[in-house]
Amino acid sequence: MAMASMDQDRLNQLPGIIRAEIAAGLYHGAVVKVARRGEVVLDLALGAADAAQTLPLAKDSVFSIFSVTKAFTNLLVMQAVEKGWFQLTTPISDLIPEFTGHGREKIRIWHLLSHQAGFPIIFEVIPGWYIDQFEEISGTVIEHVKPVDAPGEKVSYSPLVNHVLMAEALLRSDPKKRRYRQLVQEEILDPLKMRDTCVGLRADLKPRKVVPDFRGNYPIGHKSRNVDGPNGAFEDEKAEMPWVGIVSTVPDMFRFADMFRNGGTLDGARLLSPAMIDLATRNHTGDKPNELYYQRGKEKGLEPVPAYIGLGFTMRGEQLIHHMFGTLAGPRSFGNYGAGTTLFWVDPVRELTFTALTAGVMGHNANCERFQRWSDLILSAAD
Repeated sequence: MAMASMDQDRLNQLPGIIRAEIAAGLYHGAVVKVARRGEVVLDLALGAADAAQTLPLAKDSVFSIFSVTKAFTNLLVMQAVEKGWFQLTTPISDLIPEFTGHGREKIRIWHLLSHQAGFPIIFEVIPGWYIDQFEEISGTVIEHVKPVDAPGEKVSYSPLVNHVLMAEALLRSDPKKRRYRQLVQEEILDPLKMRDTCVGLRADLKPRKVVPDFRGNYPIGHKSRNVDGPNGAFEDEKAEMPWVGIVSTVPDMFRFADMFRNGGTLDGARLLSPAMIDLATRNHTGDKPNELYYQRGKEKGLEPVPAYIGLGFTMRGEQLIHHMFGTLAGPRSFGNYGAGTTLFWVDPVRELTFTALTAGVMGHNANCERFQRWSDLILSAAD
């Protein structure tokens, strides 16, 4: 691809926008990478890891990617379906037999992937709990969490429950009986050569790690028995949290995202089939709103809009609405995001791949506006 297929003057406006937003105190810093048809057209690191701007970000800074972790669990689930471990239509209670009663046996894998399982929107099962040990978290979810709606009735974004259950199903189905950390490493990170990504904070990455500054935007704690502090789990090497616990860099996350743009294959490593990606990147939630973000949107007087969720991905969808992927993105553009900081998206028609990891956690509405502004600028630069 020649650089002429992107308006470089338009792209060059983004650094100035980011610097102004940092100066206004909206967040502390950002690392961004954009490519078209696999060729990088924008690659920058601006600002710092801290509010005082004393810890400059670098292109290989390591971030907690928060809920983008779910994209890794989702990929493992889709791989498991392709391998025949279970099916998208398999009831979760077939894989976790003790997870029955109260309508739980009606919940299928695809309900979990599309956030339509009917569970309550909960960030903690037990207030103030420790989240570093997966076996304990899984046992607690299985024992205590029950649906409040019939599967498919509502789109209630699941901060943790769905992905704890899917990870438990993976562990029980895996013929090699690996841990979650091993599955991610062997099935995703090794094939994609994502060397600065891991489940938990690997010791050698700690010097480059951006410690999350929640700034009061997400008051739920993330406690670990191994690392002190209300959010110690994000700095814990041993933690296994399949919904929120992966750390990564923009170069690594770009490889992850561009693999999806390229039909499930990158540099000869095939992780997923084009058929699965085609199914996963369709709107499977109709016109139903995302109940969590509808409540947050009400703070700004916003009307409910379609959730536009596929199987493990958020979609751009058809309507003209506030959207992190931009108003200019094609309807089947898809991606994932993490609380107030992290985002990747792919526009398959324009063949664009966008990845951003940022420091200084923003509230949901402000974060959506920021990424919409960036995304529209980038999309408008494509010829």
